[in-house]
Order: sequence, then structure tokens, then C-alpha cells
Amino acid sequence: MKQKKQAHSPVQFRSFLAKEFRHMARDWRTLLILVAMPVIMVLLFGYAVTTEVKGTRTAVLDPSHDYLTRRITDALAANTRFDLSATCASMDEVDALFREGQIDMAVVFAPDFASRVTTEREAAIELLVDGSEPNQAAIRQGYAMQVVASVAAQSAQAAASAAQTAQPQINVVTRMLYNPQGRSEFNFVPAVIGMILLLLCTLMTSISIVREKEMGTMEVLLASPLPPSVIVAAKLVPYFVVSAVNLTTILLLSRFLLGVPIAGSLAALVGVSLIYICVALALGLLISTLVRTQLAAMLLSLLLIVPTMYLSGMVFQIDSMPVPAQYASALVPARWFMDAARRLMIQGVDARHILGDVLALCLQLLVLATLAVKCFKTRLE
Repeated sequence: MKQKKQAHSPVQFRSFLAKEFRHMARDWRTLLILVAMPVIMVLLFGYAVTTEVKGTRTAVLDPSHDYLTRRITDALAANTRFDLSATCASMDEVDALFREGQIDMAVVFAPDFASRVTTEREAAIELLVDGSEPNQAAIRQGYAMQVVASVAAQSAQAAASAAQTAQPQINVVTRMLYNPQGRSEFNFVPAVIGMILLLLCTLMTSISIVREKEMGTMEVLLASPLPPSVIVAAKLVPYFVVSAVNLTTILLLSRFLLGVPIAGSLAALVGVSLIYICVALALGLLISTLVRTQLAAMLLSLLLIVPTMYLSGMVFQIDSMPVPAQYASALVPARWFMDAARRLMIQGVDARHILGDVLALCLQLLVLATLAVKCFKTRLE
């Protein structure tokens, strides 16, 4: 005889439901990741991310110092999109500021600017823009041309009121430095290198060590005469080698397939990349100490995509973000690597010009490695 299906009471359903919630609460780290992910994304998209370019660091080269050049300079200074950070006496100073990463744009006035406008009815302004980030460079160029056009219109109105037949004309000549063709891959390839290395290294390390803990083999390894720090280092070295091979492949593809130049020191680029790989491996080790399952390690590693894309300067300008977001971006390792990689590959600067980025990465490596080793010992001993 066929047995009849038993009817389930609401009490049984509630007890089963309570069991599921208790089971979910046991792995509170994974639950925290799932709850924190939408909060972080909403805050980044709604608060930190902006397509507007502000605070363009601008230098002015004004050999004439007349009333018209002062008017244009004052108009730039009054605009919140510009930050007049330097006044130069020669083109050598302008070039040095660009290479040191202290300015994004330079305004170069022609000699005897106002006199030429008055007598010849024509004068030129040269806008030099850092083209290593072509999209932002085009926006900066457009903003500057609007300011110059506004001052030129005022001059034309003054000439018309004075019944002058010839209207003065201010010609703006723009020049993209380091990327005259405005190729987008010059900007995105160094950023993609930073993204790939961070995700691969972090994901490989965190999942590998968590897998050992899930299978119960990590305790067997720690029972050996070697100290835990040596065992962990031995597990990280193979991933460092694999990451170095990936770095070589990526650089070769970028140079010979995509045509992205390496204008600076190749040794400096490889050196800062290896330091960055160590930072990513240390971050993965830290993640492995914070979670218990491979799923949680994978989720937390993939969660790094959001802050890496939007707080590293890969897509949006850091100076245009709110101040709290700018401070938060300093904690993102990819910000410092991408800045160093762009300047070495596109601008061709000397290694001394990226010392700030290297020091920031070394500090992050020290902090992450210290926290990871300390937490790892606490959890496993």
C-alpha cells in the first residue's frame, strides 16, 4: 500500500527555518561580506565616483606679465576646476614639473601677449596637457579653452565698444604630452596590469591556504619542525614565481601586441611590479586568516574589484573625489602601482620620480605581512 504523505505543520517549518538561520549565522564572515558588498557599491557609485574633473594642477608660463595674461590667469584661478600650483620662468621648469607628477596642465603665453593683441589683433596661448590619461586630458583641455574663450569674448566686446574695426583674436594651441594620438590603451593597459596582478595573486593565495585548513592538512604541516612563518613563506613562493611569469607575459603582450611603449626604465618597472605582487600575496594571506571557507575567500577577493576600479584612479580622477574617498584611495595598493606604471611606461620618468609610490607599496607590504603572520599564528596555534 502506498503511504500517504504526512502534512507538515507550521511549527515544523518554523523550526527548520530557524535551523537555517543558525547555520547561516555560524559563518558570520561570509554573511558580512554579502551584506557589506551592496553597501560599498552604493557608497562608491553614489558618493565617491564622479565623472567631473576638478582641481587640475596647472602651471603658468607668462613671460610678459601684462594685464591680459593676468586676466586669463585670474579667470583660471577663480574656476574650481583648476588649481594654479606653480608659476614657471622657462619651459625646462614646466617639463620638470610634468615629469615629477606635480602638474596636469601648463598654460604658456606668447611673449608680449597684450601688445600683440592690441597691435596685431592676434596672440597665441599654448596648452600643454598630460595625455597619459586621454579622457581626462580632453576634459581638462575643454575646460581651459572655455575660460580662454570667455576672456576673449570680453576683450572683443571692449574692442567693439571702442569702435575698433578689427576684433582681437586669441588662438589656443593644444598639445598632448606623452600620448599625442590620444590612444586609450596608454591609460588602461597599466591599470589592467595592476588589476590582473592584484586579483590573481590575492585569489590564489587566499583560496590555497583556506583549502589546506578546510582539509585539515595545515595542522599536519604545522606539526613539522619548521616554524609556521617558514611554512607559509614556502607556500607563497610558488605563487610569486607564477605571478612573475604572468607579469612577463603581460608586459610582452602590452609592448608587442598592443603597442604600449615602455619609455622609462624597464628594471624600475619590473622592480615596482614585484613589490606590488608581494603586497597582493600578503593581502591574500591576510584574507585567508579572516575566513574559514574557500567560498568566503573567493567572495572577499572578488570584492576587491570594486574599490580597485573606482578608488585607484583607473577610471575616475582621485582629486575630483570627496576628501574621505581620497583618503580611502590611499589604502588601495593598485593606486600606487598604477601611478608608477603609467609614469614609467608612458611618461618615461626616472626611477627617482616614483619613489613615493614605491615607499607607499613597501609600507603596505610591511603592514599587511605583519598582520597576516600575526593573525595566522593566532588562528592555527
